[in-house]
Amino acid sequence: MLLERIYDEDLAQASYLVGCQATGDAIVVDARRDIAVYLDLAAKNGMTITAVTETHIHADYLSGTRELAAATGASILLSDEGGPDWTYGSEFDTGPAGPAVRMKHGHRHALGNITLEAVHTPGHTPEHMSFLITDGAQADEPGFMLTGDFVFVGDLGRPDLLDEAAGGVDTRFAGARDLFASLRDRFLALPDYVQVLPAHGAGSACGKALGAIPTSTVGYERTFSWWGRYLASNDEQGFIDELLGGQPDAHAYFGRMKVENREGPALLGDDSDLVEYSTAALRAALEDDSVILIDTRHHAEVHTGTVARALNIPGPAKAASYGAWVVDPEAEAEARPLVLLASSLEEAEELRDHLVRVGIDTVRGYITSLDGLDLVRPTVIQPEAVDGFDRSLLLDVRNKTEYASGHLPGAAQLSGGRVLWHLDQLPAPDAGTLVTYCQSGVRNSVTASALRREGYDVAEIAGSYLGWTAVPGHQPVTT
Repeated sequence: MLLERIYDEDLAQASYLVGCQATGDAIVVDARRDIAVYLDLAAKNGMTITAVTETHIHADYLSGTRELAAATGASILLSDEGGPDWTYGSEFDTGPAGPAVRMKHGHRHALGNITLEAVHTPGHTPEHMSFLITDGAQADEPGFMLTGDFVFVGDLGRPDLLDEAAGGVDTRFAGARDLFASLRDRFLALPDYVQVLPAHGAGSACGKALGAIPTSTVGYERTFSWWGRYLASNDEQGFIDELLGGQPDAHAYFGRMKVENREGPALLGDDSDLVEYSTAALRAALEDDSVILIDTRHHAEVHTGTVARALNIPGPAKAASYGAWVVDPEAEAEARPLVLLASSLEEAEELRDHLVRVGIDTVRGYITSLDGLDLVRPTVIQPEAVDGFDRSLLLDVRNKTEYASGHLPGAAQLSGGRVLWHLDQLPAPDAGTLVTYCQSGVRNSVTASALRREGYDVAEIAGSYLGWTAVPGHQPVTT
C-alpha cells in the first residue's frame, strides 16, 4: 500500500493519496483545487487516480474533488448522510465517470488489495465521513483512519462553524452532542493501534488547539487528549462545555466555501497564461479602476510606499489565508482582475495556485516592480502616540481569544477575517481615522489595506500589540 500525506502549510490542510501498488489504482481524499501535486505524485509512483472523495463539505478551502475527477476521469464518492440540507449538489453528477457515488455509513470502496470503509462521524458537520483503511496484503482489519475534521492530533473538529459562518442558529449544541456520540460509538470502539490521519494541523481555524504532529493513534488520543476523561466518565455536559469554550473566530469566507463546496466548485481547467504588465499598462488600468493590485510584500516594505488602494496579501506562503480575508469574489457582479506584484512568472503562478484554493479565480497578470508608479505611504503611528491620537475607533483585528488575554485600553475587537463582512460594526468612513493593530503587524497590514480600499482613513500602530506592550508603563487590559 502507498499512503501519502500532501500538506498545505498555507491553510494547514492535509489531503491523502492512497494506492494499491499491486494494481496501480489510487484514490485521493480531500483534494485541493490546484491538482498538479496529485497528478505528479501518481505518475511518480506509476499509479492511476481512479477515485476521488472527501470527508465532508469543507468550510476553510474550496474542494478539488470535481477538478481532479475532471482531469483524470476518476469516479467521485460523496457522503449521503446528514439529511437533505447536507446533500451534495447535482454538479458532482456531471463528471466523466458519471454520477457521484452517494455513500452511506459502511460503504466500502476497493482499490486492489485495499479497502476504504466510510464511517459516518457527525459532529463537526452532520454529513461528515471518516475512512477506515485496510491493507489486505498485510491484514484483515483496518490499520488507519482518515478522520478529516473529526479527530485531530490533540483536538477535535469544532461544531460551532455552522453557527459562526454558515448562518446556523444554536446548531453547535446538537453538533457537540453528535461529536460526543461519534467518539464513543465510532472512534473509541476501534483498537488502540489504529493510526489517525487528520485533515488539519496546527494553525487551522477548524479547531482551537490542534497539534503540530501529523499523526496519532486511537490509543494515544483515548489516553492523553483533553476530551478522553469526559468520554471515560460519560460526562457529556462537561465535554460540551469545554469543547465550545474558547473557540477562535471563524473567518467570514467560510460561509462562501460551505455553499460552493455543497453545490460544486467551478472547474478551473487548464491554467491560462498570466500577462506581465508594463508600468504604463498597469498605471492606465489603475487609473480607470479596471484591476486590483495585490502587493505581496512584507508590511515593512509596504509601509515604505505602495499603490493607493492596493491590497496587501503577503505571499506566497500564506496568500490563501490572507487573500480570503480581503478579496470577496461575491462582492461585485463582475470581479475585477487581480494583478500580482511578483518577482517572476513562476512566483506569480505559485501565488495564483494559493488563491484558487479559496475560490479567488481572477488573477490575470503580474508586475515585477512598482518603480515608476505613483506610490503612497500608509499612515503608521508609534505606540507612544496612540493615547493622544485623534481617532474614531481603536480596533484590535486579532482573534477574540487573543483580545481576551490582553488588549489596549479602549480597543474594540473585530478579527481581520471578518472585517469586510461587518463594516456596519465600524464608524462611517468619514467619521475619522481608525487606529488598528494585531499582534506583530502582519494581519494588521492586510486588514488595513482592505479598509483603505473601502474608503477608510487608517493608521497602523508600529509593532502592533507587541510594540505597544514593550513601552514602559503600558498595561494591557484583560477580559
